[in-house]
Amino acid sequence: MQTSQLDPLLVDNRALNRRLTRAAHATANSFADAAVLHREVAKRLLERLEFIKLQPKRVLDLGCGTGLATPGLRRLYPKAQLMVADQAPGFVRAARKSVSRWRRLPGLVTGLNRLPFATSSVDLIFSSLVLHRISDLATTVREFQRVLTPGGVLMFATFGPDTLKELRAAWATVDNAGHVQSFVDMHDIGDALVGARLADPVMDLDHFTLTYAGVDALIKDLSALGFRNVLAARDQGLTTPRRLQAMRAAYQQQQDSAGRVPATWEVAYGHAWGTEGQAQIKSETGEVHVPIAGGAIPRRSSE
Repeated sequence: MQTSQLDPLLVDNRALNRRLTRAAHATANSFADAAVLHREVAKRLLERLEFIKLQPKRVLDLGCGTGLATPGLRRLYPKAQLMVADQAPGFVRAARKSVSRWRRLPGLVTGLNRLPFATSSVDLIFSSLVLHRISDLATTVREFQRVLTPGGVLMFATFGPDTLKELRAAWATVDNAGHVQSFVDMHDIGDALVGARLADPVMDLDHFTLTYAGVDALIKDLSALGFRNVLAARDQGLTTPRRLQAMRAAYQQQQDSAGRVPATWEVAYGHAWGTEGQAQIKSETGEVHVPIAGGAIPRRSSE
């Protein structure tokens, strides 16, 4: 298949794992310095949990990164069994150390589409800025529903389509290749939640504008976060210096009076409630099929 025919949302998982591994190896310095927005979003997600009446026995910090939210989850639910999970081993190691030097948290290295937990075994799945890593949102959300206990909570934040729109526009002046990841719209996420039979989903949006000393400073932060181009539809060849410089020149036209360039980050927040486990239906070939129910999602205005 030619690159131009690939789904613009499709992520190259091998490339993603390489990026995350590099980012995890730099957790002591560059990741922490670059994760300004990640810390703020994790803080806001934790604040939302304070308004939900929940006394969970098992809490999963899924896509834990370096453990930005893990201490806050421990403070909110001191009696719960708290577990951390990510697909990068370095992140899991860092998150396990973020709460207690003497008692390490259970940690798991896992993807999102197949969670190593029994059905209806986790009371709270907390996932901050992780869902953009996956291409098959519907499958992942069904897996969340399977793992959640009835009455348990999925609390998450993920990036929306306006994220890095300035960088995407700058590259569009250079060529038509996929340089910047696309992100799922909030309403499509809501439809996936309803399709997975999660109850009473609620979603809203925030927009953040961070400024950087220049385009190279933005790219440096994206690299530190493991956020560089991992699209399956990306150009597999090396980007020439001429094209890179053309992109820089286009981006710099958006600089402010202080010479700093903006980067928009759209963040969709959401939560939904667990329901009874879905029936698994095996075909004649042994494949498992999960029925999907339709429905409408209740929506509210952005904050």
